[in-house]
Amino acid sequence: QVQLVESGGGLVQAGDSLRLSCVAPGRGFSSYSMGWFREAPGKDREFVAAIAGSGPAATSYGDSVKGRFTISRDNVQNTVYLQMNSLTPEDAAVYYCAGSTRLRLIGSILMGAKIASWYSSWGQGTQVTVSS
Repeated sequence: QVQLVESGGGLVQAGDSLRLSCVAPGRGFSSYSMGWFREAPGKDREFVAAIAGSGPAATSYGDSVKGRFTISRDNVQNTVYLQMNSLTPEDAAVYYCAGSTRLRLIGSILMGAKIASWYSSWGQGTQVTVSS
């Protein structure tokens, strides 16, 4: 498992942008596929985005964020980012960073990206609040 520390959450207005960061101190970061999930009060944890560990920068996105959110990573800085644009009140949630060694890249598909139980490491979460 890898330790994960998220940052970048906060209060923004609808239409604004926000960038979340997740740092994984230590070695082996590039061997992990990384994902972002979110959890709003009274709702199940929802898949947001994922990115393969190394090689081709394959990504996967949840339907509700496609075209607005972008996941990226810097394997030198051991950091994964989530750029969130055109935020709406429906995006308000606690956002969690997660790491997995189980995801597999088949062609351009990152298999298992949406399965929370396939991630072995989780951060503490960062709150995103969007006012209308």
